[in-house]
Amino acid sequence: MTICTRSREYLFWNDYDIRNVGAASGGPRGKITLTEYGKIVREELKKIPSIYPDIVFVPKFVIMPNHIHLIIVLNSFSESGPPEAAPTIGSIINKFKGAVSKKSGFKVWQKKFYDRVLRNEWEYRNAWQYIGNNPANWENDELFCRE
Repeated sequence: MTICTRSREYLFWNDYDIRNVGAASGGPRGKITLTEYGKIVREELKKIPSIYPDIVFVPKFVIMPNHIHLIIVLNSFSESGPPEAAPTIGSIINKFKGAVSKKSGFKVWQKKFYDRVLRNEWEYRNAWQYIGNNPANWENDELFCRE
């Protein structure tokens, strides 16, 4: 799943990290430091499973300068049986986006998001690897734009 910032604005990495990205050097040098908005995104992503215990899991995510990638796993049955009203991907994402925008004090996100069902183990592993490698491949990312 991919969610972009409004107008693809760079909000989540500190400026130094963005300027020091280089495909030839293997991506960002050193550790990426998140801006205050990036920290809010991380905090809200980590909250998702606690909002929907035993039903929704976020096993992998990455916060990029102007978007995020994440894997969401929906479990149709919890330990207590099937949920009375299972959340939809749309409701999960809308709640997340709303919480981030509220804490940030402005509308952070584009209206829509891109999602894709991972149908088998190969697709899951491929998405996992893509998310993990995304910072190092930032200059080759379709959402990269020179400011």
